[in-house]
Amino acid sequence: MASVNGDGDMQVRVVSRRLVKASDASIKPQVLALSNLDLLSQSIQLSTFCIYRKPTSTGGGGGFDAVVAAFESALPSFLNHFFPFAGRIATDPASGLPELRCGNQGAELVVGDAGGVALASLDYGSRGALARRVLLPYGDDVALSVQVASFACGGFTVAWRTHHVLADGKSMSHLVSAWSELASTGALAVESRPSHDRSVFRPRAPPAYDAAALGEAFTPLDSRYQINVLTASQSFVERLYRVEASDIERLRRAASRDGGTRASRVQALSAYLWKALAGVVAGTAETRCRVGFWVDGRRRIGSPERAAAMRNYVGNFITYAVKEASVGDVLGMPLPDVAAMVREAITAPAYEERFQEVVDWVEDHKTQSYVQTAILGLGSPILSLTTVSSFGTDTDFGFGQAAMAVPVATATARLCSGYVQVFSRPGDEGTWFVNMIVWPQLAAALEADEPRVLRPVTPEYLGLSFDSQVQRC
Repeated sequence: MASVNGDGDMQVRVVSRRLVKASDASIKPQVLALSNLDLLSQSIQLSTFCIYRKPTSTGGGGGFDAVVAAFESALPSFLNHFFPFAGRIATDPASGLPELRCGNQGAELVVGDAGGVALASLDYGSRGALARRVLLPYGDDVALSVQVASFACGGFTVAWRTHHVLADGKSMSHLVSAWSELASTGALAVESRPSHDRSVFRPRAPPAYDAAALGEAFTPLDSRYQINVLTASQSFVERLYRVEASDIERLRRAASRDGGTRASRVQALSAYLWKALAGVVAGTAETRCRVGFWVDGRRRIGSPERAAAMRNYVGNFITYAVKEASVGDVLGMPLPDVAAMVREAITAPAYEERFQEVVDWVEDHKTQSYVQTAILGLGSPILSLTTVSSFGTDTDFGFGQAAMAVPVATATARLCSGYVQVFSRPGDEGTWFVNMIVWPQLAAALEADEPRVLRPVTPEYLGLSFDSQVQRC
């Protein structure tokens, strides 16, 4: 069969599609009720797809057949540790809520062939364009679809695909890194083993929360509260950039004061982008602008017991922090002061209590899907940032590090806010890739800035070369 991935000029032929089950027969089937934080996640697909150059003789021989053989041999052991991902997403007939039925029904292993297409010929200017040409569809009930595709140049891609109700970005990073460790060494160290225990943050009885604050923070995911789909699709452009380690350090120096708190890399880049956004908004009738941050809660829990339990937690454990300021203030402030506002927005919340309150609030609002009010597109312009760069994903499962490991999450077509996603270059955490879905004016301003921070991603930069006579990676 063939699956057309959006662009119309490339077909990935599905060579085989089969189910792989966990090999440990002693694991008992169970029904896993999703956490309230899982239920708060939108019903969207979540993926990480990795682009690999043609393996060298020293970095993993045997070509694509050896890659497929590695998955066939090690995936059953891998699923022993990630047993829920061999299950199926279903609906609890009593509550109507999603649940995970872990009966070892099997994860998908899909082998594809991109035909005469070389990796170097793909469009690396847009994450969406890449995803449409690489990712294959899978069922709404499938907990994990692992998709391996070969390219004419000898390179290949590996896509790890699931649903957001089962995992967040940190979980996906853990899943890929654990696979690399197990496939390379034959075992998974104790400190790398995942936790699927969703009982750490349970709702209190009775639930207790700030109803006014959370009622303002969340809006029902309903078309009556959203702009129309054409407005959303025509408001933005998508760009995939790279940021060199030297440019990140330059921003850090500019965003830090001598003798004061040194800005982190995330704070420095965020301050830079906030200033750029304010510069674009300054030409309009709007007087304010915002930045928002998706924050991984695993490292921000104060309780030692909860922190230890959440360290390798696979599920959803993220929250959203927002900071608004006047355009004039953001433009007039030195970069260190803007970075300080970013730092305050990220670090100020009492995260343990925040997560507990959200869990309690969801307990009273389970029958309706919600979205963060700030990202609907109403109010002052907002740029939301998520930083997968801090997760340190290991992509080398015996065939070298990936040239790029790209996180992908689909989103409702009727959200209308800017979005920035930062992720590290595999094997080089100092260098970042930045995916943006932003207003054309902001993209133009960033691309015209000198000295330039955000630079285009090219096949040559990724170590992929293309020859019209002999296609190669």
